[in-house]
Amino acid sequence: RRTPPPISLLTLLLMTSTNPFSIISADWNSDRDRLLAVRYEVFVVEQKVPAEIEVDELDSLSDHVLALDSADTPVGTARLVPGGRIGRVAVLKKWRGKGVGAALMKKLIAIAEQDPALEELMLHAQTWTVGFYESLGFVAEGEEFEEADIPHITMKRKFSAGYK
Repeated sequence: RRTPPPISLLTLLLMTSTNPFSIISADWNSDRDRLLAVRYEVFVVEQKVPAEIEVDELDSLSDHVLALDSADTPVGTARLVPGGRIGRVAVLKKWRGKGVGAALMKKLIAIAEQDPALEELMLHAQTWTVGFYESLGFVAEGEEFEEADIPHITMKRKFSAGYK
């Protein structure tokens, strides 16, 4: 009997998922460049958000999460601002529809659940993403508004017996 050749870790990853990625908690001070690489590509280049409003004073106060591909390259990011506001959810175009955004959001929701003072999460969703956030338990509230010349709507997710 012949022994099959050993399977490399990369081959194993590719066999189990065509697009493997991981989600990590990120530190603004040490991971700033990796966080901003994704945000710049999505918001400034793709969506034409002015670069001067993309980074703000809340970045240093927020919990950040980062999606990394199998080569440790950033492919997505999001942040949780103190008080329960989620924002700066960004996934590189070629990684959309592969579960990265949902994984980022689930990680932030898990972080938020550890804060006993939070009763709900809030975000400003670009209107084309409402269905995505609804699938995570968020509910649209109020009227549509413009933020950086992009239509948005406020969405909230209450922590209740079914969620927290």
